[in-house]
Amino acid sequence: MKITRDEVVQLARLCKLTITESEIEKFTHQLNNILQYVEKLKELDTTNVEPMKHVLPLQNVLREDKVQPCLPPEKVFANTTESEDGMFRVPSVLE
Repeated sequence: MKITRDEVVQLARLCKLTITESEIEKFTHQLNNILQYVEKLKELDTTNVEPMKHVLPLQNVLREDKVQPCLPPEKVFANTTESEDGMFRVPSVLE
């Protein structure tokens, strides 16, 4: 599979990008190199390779959830101009 000059122009148009003639040539060449590389990867035997999401193992490091004291309502509502029944009162955004 090869990317043509016209396909690069069409792609740029769809992305709403303005590209110069030299960029069209450059991107055509780069995209074709990428596609050649992908074709080479297709030749690899991956029958005994387990599917993975990431090349490296990922581990989320999260802090432990700890209950902490909350601000008292007086401090929470100290800077608001309007509150009602322990909630902030804000202007309606829908008509």
